[in-house]
Amino acid sequence: MALELRQQLKLTQQLVMTPQLQQAIKLLQLSRVELIETIDQELEINPVLEESESEDIPSSNDTDRSNSLQEEEPASYETQLPTLASSELEKIPWEDNAIQDINWKDFWDEDNRSSLPAYSFEKKETPNYENLFTRTTDLREHLMWQLQMAHFNGMERRSACLIIGNLDRNGYLKATIEEIAEEVECDPEKVEDVLKKVQLFDPVGVAARDLKECLLIQMDHLGINDNDPLVVELVSEHLNHIERHNYQAMAKATGRSLEEIAQAIEVITALEPCPGRPFSNEEIQYIVPDIHVYKVDDEYVVALNDEDMPRLKISTFYRNAIKNGVATPSAKDFIQGKLKSALWLIRSIQQRQKTIYRVTKSIVGFQREFLDKGIAYLKPLILRDVADDIEMHESTISRVTTNKYVHTPQGILELKFFFSASLGRDDGPDVASYSVKEQIRQMIQEENLTRPYSDKQIVEILAKDHIRIARRTVAKYRDLMGILPSSRRKRPAINYNLKKISD
Repeated sequence: MALELRQQLKLTQQLVMTPQLQQAIKLLQLSRVELIETIDQELEINPVLEESESEDIPSSNDTDRSNSLQEEEPASYETQLPTLASSELEKIPWEDNAIQDINWKDFWDEDNRSSLPAYSFEKKETPNYENLFTRTTDLREHLMWQLQMAHFNGMERRSACLIIGNLDRNGYLKATIEEIAEEVECDPEKVEDVLKKVQLFDPVGVAARDLKECLLIQMDHLGINDNDPLVVELVSEHLNHIERHNYQAMAKATGRSLEEIAQAIEVITALEPCPGRPFSNEEIQYIVPDIHVYKVDDEYVVALNDEDMPRLKISTFYRNAIKNGVATPSAKDFIQGKLKSALWLIRSIQQRQKTIYRVTKSIVGFQREFLDKGIAYLKPLILRDVADDIEMHESTISRVTTNKYVHTPQGILELKFFFSASLGRDDGPDVASYSVKEQIRQMIQEENLTRPYSDKQIVEILAKDHIRIARRTVAKYRDLMGILPSSRRKRPAINYNLKKISD
């Protein structure tokens, strides 16, 4: 076989994503927090990019622009952003005399705020920093504080530290007595004695090895063991029946009446199954919406939330360095590269804000009835509906609606919330799955606990409203909402009456 080298021309087509497009797509799918982090990182590595310090004093251009927006009708809010097209960026020769051809009014005097309407907040007095930076005491710190005041010798103190260090978030011991004894190099019986002392720390029942031990420790501390042996018997031998609310089985096994069983269960449910729960150090994560929808007269207005968003602009120092020719050739090349990167970032942020605005405005048009009346009037909606409405691709709509939140008259919701599957109706338009879930939740919330609705009964009730749904779909929605099946929700008549009296 002879080997030879030869040249051959071949014509192919391929899709190539420019760096500008890659950056725009990346920024589009970021959440608000991730976007701010990305901007902060770019500010650190790009000296040409600066954060505007005059955000509290709007320029004359900003004032004229805001006044013009107030005079326009809501339908004309979607204005063209003052940006450079990607094709224009590619054609810029980046010479000394070409730098002057850039419309610096958009990128130097102004910042990255778009000309779309933005939501403004009233300036309030900054609260005391002592009220802002706080940290709650966790379970381990709370127990170690008590250990410091306990009368333990060296071995007992080491054992207690290992016990406290091996507790989970609910306060249960996850290490065995043998493992702790091996680590401390002592007898397991001595570690068991230390464990019993730790279990009496506040909260009582902490460091228990299972639910039964946790409840028995609390009952012993409250003196229930001596006053109500039925409660002790139920916890010790019939926890499985308590979990399933099987009152008949407990009454038959103990020889007691349903009234006595119900009263004992009331005592048990007052105990704390997770002693460590009150000391959870998980902080509440507050959601800052990306966009606001509020009603003005009879129209819904969409406004971007630019609060706490860094305002970007091009550094005048580096611009003048190129314009006046004071930079060395190597410095000029460096500045030109960073200048390109800064312009692309500002344009990508503006394009991101514009896309979020257009998508939200389209969603408001589809879901106006939901905004007026609530979840029961949420319409079925898919990505294609919004994509066809604003002439964008479905993948773009998917990126925009991921991890983006909107403040509406119905609360703060993720943009994904407005897109839901549809369920057919016999005598009218389809209904959104979220509406059916809410209807099932309200139905179960108002049910009679002595005769809770089964999944089949829920299907029959929904059928009266001409909603076609399968029983397995009801079970799926119920599981998603964290609702137990009817066998686990059922209460005997006496227990239900006691609950009504206590309420």
